[in-house]
Amino acid sequence: MSWSLHFLGTGAAHAVELGSSSAVLERDGRPLLLIDCGPDTLDRYEAAYGEPPGALYITHTHMDHVAGMERLFFRLWFDSERRGRTRVFLHADLLPWLQMRVADYPGALAEGGANYWEAFQLVPCTRGFWLDGLWFDVFATRHHRPGTSFGVALRGSFLYTGDTRPIPEMLAVQGAGTGCIAHDCGMVGNPSHTGVDDIEREYDTALRERLCLYHYGSAADGEALEARGYRVARPGGRIPLDAPPAPHADAG
Repeated sequence: MSWSLHFLGTGAAHAVELGSSSAVLERDGRPLLLIDCGPDTLDRYEAAYGEPPGALYITHTHMDHVAGMERLFFRLWFDSERRGRTRVFLHADLLPWLQMRVADYPGALAEGGANYWEAFQLVPCTRGFWLDGLWFDVFATRHHRPGTSFGVALRGSFLYTGDTRPIPEMLAVQGAGTGCIAHDCGMVGNPSHTGVDDIEREYDTALRERLCLYHYGSAADGEALEARGYRVARPGGRIPLDAPPAPHADAG
């Protein structure tokens, strides 16, 4: 059984040519979990897999990570076989924000009679969630306000930070023994995002060797990060992953 992380897009919010940052966990070439759903994510996903996602994890509710959920609603609502079956996993603290940003507009359908969340199977969580017999850990990251952004990890296989400042204390726990750590990183950091100088100050050499950087500002920035010796995710690229071990004893 082979595992990979397929990056649909790798750009910061303004880097439209790189696509909205999102990734798909694949098992034997088939999609298992989509992470984030920005404005162009659904098009990229369906171009790759020929169908809408069956499971989606939301890291936070900035529009470059959730704006595609309105289109996903319509795609699912008008497909009787898929309506109500796509699972949406997110930390419970994000639910009010996601409700306000994408689900609360009056009249989900012009014809009326539709509740937005009936198109999905909503699965709020705090510590993590089960999917196809695997336990995914959910953990807080540092992006704008506390309690508004959360990464996801499949221990022993991959970790995906979502948008964040450096989180060495979290990676020491959640990333232990994990070969691929997909991390927000641009050339220059700011109060909400990691810069390459932050990476080199906050993380030791052993951890930096496991990083795969995304959410950068341009193709040129990606090349500059690569020239500094980092593994850099490219739009449409795939990173091989280690197969996840059996869920840990305290899973769930």
